[in-house]
Amino acid sequence: MAAVARSYLYVPGDRADLLDKAAGRGADALVLDLEDAVTPARKAQARETVAGFLGAAAPSGPELWVRINSDQVEADVEVLSNAVAGVWVPKAEPELLAEVDAALTRVQRRLGPHAPAFRVVALIETARGVLTAPQVAVAPRVLRLGLGEADLAGELGLQPGPDRAEFAPIRSQVVVASAAAGIAPPVGPVETTLRDPERLERTTRALLRQGFRARSAIHPGQIATINEVFTPTEAEVASARAVLEALERAERGGSGVATDADGRLLDRAVVRAAAEVVRRAEASAG
Repeated sequence: MAAVARSYLYVPGDRADLLDKAAGRGADALVLDLEDAVTPARKAQARETVAGFLGAAAPSGPELWVRINSDQVEADVEVLSNAVAGVWVPKAEPELLAEVDAALTRVQRRLGPHAPAFRVVALIETARGVLTAPQVAVAPRVLRLGLGEADLAGELGLQPGPDRAEFAPIRSQVVVASAAAGIAPPVGPVETTLRDPERLERTTRALLRQGFRARSAIHPGQIATINEVFTPTEAEVASARAVLEALERAERGGSGVATDADGRLLDRAVVRAAAEVVRRAEASAG
């Protein structure tokens, strides 16, 4: 599986000044937002601003994505250019993703033979989105799932506590759906508390333990912590490489039985986890 981003920074689509600065903020990817960050009265202005930004975008730098509106798909995808990796689809459900797929196909035809593949990050933000997460995960173009807990809380009547334990079952469903579909691990929800770096690190590490491998951010100051949490430490990488080397030695020796430095058997699950750590480390370094 190709490397995917650890951090996604939302940037309001109607703010040209913020768009111009965003590439230098350290995020692996930028999400140029036409949805929640833009008031209804400024949607058209946001499309014009994002289209202009994309038209002048340099080929180097972070990945560029556009978050579209679920009820304005046709108008929003018209801003896309060859500089865009794809779109974020809020309130993702199977029928909406089919509509998005058709709209993106039309844009690709307009752009010609060198048009990007236009992948999709599907945001689970509705009760039906949760129930259909397995279908959403295998929909055309879906690279990974994301989770919008603020929208879900409103629809489900949840009153989240400080540790947001109320979302644990839903987070698990999104992680399982992603793994079953063979797509990249999901993107965690934003942390809305901006002046509490300890909380940001704590909640991001919780997402890592729960199976997420990226997080979206609403402020540049959150990026460094998110990148750090989702990058394996040197000790973790060294341990993982030792596991893989032990397996390689066992296979060369013909025994097929690998053990660690303490003589403990290394089963398939341990080896798979070690390989995942090494892949993440290499992607972060690259």
